[in-house]
Amino acid sequence: MIPVPDGHLADIVTHLEMTAKPVITRKDSSLSVKAWKQPDPDAYLTLFRKVGEPWLWQSRLLMSTEELTAAIRHPDVEIFLVQQDERHVGFIELDFREAGQCEIGFFGLIPELNGQGHGRWLMAETLTKAWREGIKRVWLHTCTLDSPRAMIFYLNSGFVAYKREIGIGPDQRLTGVLPMDAGPHIPIIN
Repeated sequence: MIPVPDGHLADIVTHLEMTAKPVITRKDSSLSVKAWKQPDPDAYLTLFRKVGEPWLWQSRLLMSTEELTAAIRHPDVEIFLVQQDERHVGFIELDFREAGQCEIGFFGLIPELNGQGHGRWLMAETLTKAWREGIKRVWLHTCTLDSPRAMIFYLNSGFVAYKREIGIGPDQRLTGVLPMDAGPHIPIIN
């Protein structure tokens, strides 16, 4: 066993990929997806928090405004808003910076929409946008801090695990980056 220092979190990151375009079955939904061109960094972070705080998403929160703006406005990164009526309820971020590949950088809905079948619809929308001319591989990663349903969801969507890594870093709830009630399924040890 590897001890984790107090005030830190450990997680196992699993990388998953598709190397052939699957048959994509699209279903109707009360949600819609639209391109989010040149997202405002503050609006992006607000939605990032709404979707990711329960799972302790932190990467974008640790960036300076300049780093975040460069990342979300890169010409080879496409971000899509998920909407229910006019309300923003999720987002997709696709990274095409590596030739022939698409990384699903972020994929998620606000917590109150989870478990209602919207994820399957959103994955079909995501794969339709990711598998374009010239793409030979679509990949993503998830970790043990994520929803316990995430891994099986990705496997059932056709992804195959190909690599694992262990990460240890500061618990961002203790640094003030995330609120203390974020990620209630992961206890705080300080």
